[in-house]
Amino acid sequence: MGCAGSRDKVDETSKKIRKPKSWKHSEAITREQLTQMREEFWDTAPHYGGRKEIWDALRAAAEADLTLAQAIVDSAGVIVQNPDLTICYDERGAKYELPKYVLSEPTNLIRDS
Repeated sequence: MGCAGSRDKVDETSKKIRKPKSWKHSEAITREQLTQMREEFWDTAPHYGGRKEIWDALRAAAEADLTLAQAIVDSAGVIVQNPDLTICYDERGAKYELPKYVLSEPTNLIRDS
């Protein structure tokens, strides 16, 4: 077909992770509200499927700096679909979707004065 390059094997686990692009919450929220949303997500996420140890690794990665996050996902065998970690898979093919609010702060976060 002439697109020889498109068939090259891509090592998905080597995708360099990065923080999500800037995003805005539907309304300005405080740090407390953001923390509460994150806690609720991490408490309920494992009930939607996937393995608890992968969810734990993703949470640790989401809360770490990028270098440590990269090491965490690499050692847990997480397959990173989107470099910002919003979509990942485990080696069994289970899908893990992370909302941006667990990965970074919105641009309209209310800072305490």
